[in-house]
Amino acid sequence: MKYKDEKYEKAERGSRVLPKTILLILLCGLSFYLGGLYCGKNKLEVNDVAKVESSSDIDDSLQGKSVTFSECSSDYQDYTPCTDPRKWKKYGTHRLTFMERHCPPVFDRKQCLVPPPDGYKPPIRWPKSKDTCWYRNVPYDWINTQKSNQNWLRKEGEKFIFPGGGTMFPNGVSAYVDLMQDLIPEMKDGTIRTAIDTGCGVASWGGDLLDRGILTVSLAPRDNHEAQVQFALERGIPAILGIISTQRLPFPSNSFDMAHCSRCLIPWTEFGGVYLLEVHRILRPGGFWVLSGPPVNYENRWKGWDTTIEEQRSNYEKLQDLLSAMCFKMYAKKDDIAVWQKSSDNLCYNKLSNEPDAYPPKCDDSLEPDSAWYTPLRPCVVVPSPKLKKTDLESIPKWPQRLHTTPERVSDVPGGNGGMFKHDNSKWKTRAMHYKKLLPAIGSDKIRNVMDMNTAYGGLAAALVDDPLWVMNVVSSYAANTLPVVFDRGLIGTYHDWCEAFSTYPRTYDLLHVDGLFTSESHRCEMKYVMLEMDRILRPNGYAIIRESSYFADTVASVAKGLRWSCRKEQTESESENEKVLVCQKKLWYSSNANSETK
Repeated sequence: MKYKDEKYEKAERGSRVLPKTILLILLCGLSFYLGGLYCGKNKLEVNDVAKVESSSDIDDSLQGKSVTFSECSSDYQDYTPCTDPRKWKKYGTHRLTFMERHCPPVFDRKQCLVPPPDGYKPPIRWPKSKDTCWYRNVPYDWINTQKSNQNWLRKEGEKFIFPGGGTMFPNGVSAYVDLMQDLIPEMKDGTIRTAIDTGCGVASWGGDLLDRGILTVSLAPRDNHEAQVQFALERGIPAILGIISTQRLPFPSNSFDMAHCSRCLIPWTEFGGVYLLEVHRILRPGGFWVLSGPPVNYENRWKGWDTTIEEQRSNYEKLQDLLSAMCFKMYAKKDDIAVWQKSSDNLCYNKLSNEPDAYPPKCDDSLEPDSAWYTPLRPCVVVPSPKLKKTDLESIPKWPQRLHTTPERVSDVPGGNGGMFKHDNSKWKTRAMHYKKLLPAIGSDKIRNVMDMNTAYGGLAAALVDDPLWVMNVVSSYAANTLPVVFDRGLIGTYHDWCEAFSTYPRTYDLLHVDGLFTSESHRCEMKYVMLEMDRILRPNGYAIIRESSYFADTVASVAKGLRWSCRKEQTESESENEKVLVCQKKLWYSSNANSETK
């Protein structure tokens, strides 16, 4: 028995030793593997840093890598990737969902250069462009034929002429705005600075307001009117493609001083009032909403609207009830124009209910007021934050004082404060002066439409405010939310993700400015797609100022060569070795690939 017991004990000890030995071997192997991986990773990082610090090595490596892009076919001359009519059948018609942004997946993205139309010419320069443009640059006759009795535009020889007419202002847009100013005196003294026009036509309203010191974003979808936004931008008037449908507009809450709709035929009271609730969200407390067209002045207009007076009376009463329920009050009304003002205090909002059966209810805290990038519309009232005391229209400084006054909402930006804001302001004054030395076209009539592709506080736009141009300030949907500060300064802008196409037509900007975009977004976006998008929206003979680390500046220059751009590398204003400025110009070329589609 003793033998058997010893044999059992030896066997038992052996069975215990074997797993331990295997475990020890596995642990040693794993340790060796992780050590090698860790060391290898560190080695890779050191090598990358060495590459960044040695610009000569980068130049040599890039010179061996040529990047070329073929031409898209001529039927892509007005290609808008995320609002492409070719794809509309794939999406639903409910609330015109198909007209919203639907961007192509990576495998379906175009990797070709969008050509200009045959006969394209450099655009007529501002301010003459407000009244006329080349027909061949926007060769569409739909509005000309369908709206000829309303004087939106008319074709004369090689040009389109913009008489300033519209559906609700047959006597001209200036007379229409004069009446509006009589109803809203705040339009005259700098109180109102920013506005949005929903369903903008060819943006004559926004164009007229520019002469009165009011900066307007004209908004329209890509629809059967063919090219409303394209016409607006060709004229030198701010505009983007967009529609109030199922997603929030790409703007923060409490931003615009005024919103306008002239017979845009939006069903304001349907779907729980969701469209008007979105206007309420983006309108600053104390801001004005202006409506002309149905159902305003229904007593005298109903016969021309293919409806009955009873139906229009009912629509108007529903609209009045909805506006009162979301804390608007009637401000003024005359003829075809009605004006409501959004409440500037919270007394009215305190009476609103959170109950789901309330109409409309208050939004709960789960929906961030400034969330506006692919954020679904909800039929609820976004109540302005009670902690904001100086953001309403009555408290914010009048234009132009508000441009350089530290906005209250700068404190909502992580790390933001008055000192940082003033430093940013000063920094961009210095940079703008340097840019003008590098590119004397800035400040001349050669540059009108400008985009700052990744701004913080709108510093570049503020520094260029006295030049005959306007700036679309773009804040990344993945960056700190600084766009409210931009609007509080009296500037305009939008949220965007540069991994996707921008909501505009090709050839609509004269100057694109980039400050560290590729450095900050290279882990998310492939550079060639961003630069192809820049090429799409840049006008022929237009410019790009690209401020990047030395490494990315060289890489950008390589891709730009494939875009047929001419670029030169310049020092920054501080002559930093870690950062360079590329000054590029897009060439004017015509399609040699008219009959074949290019991927």
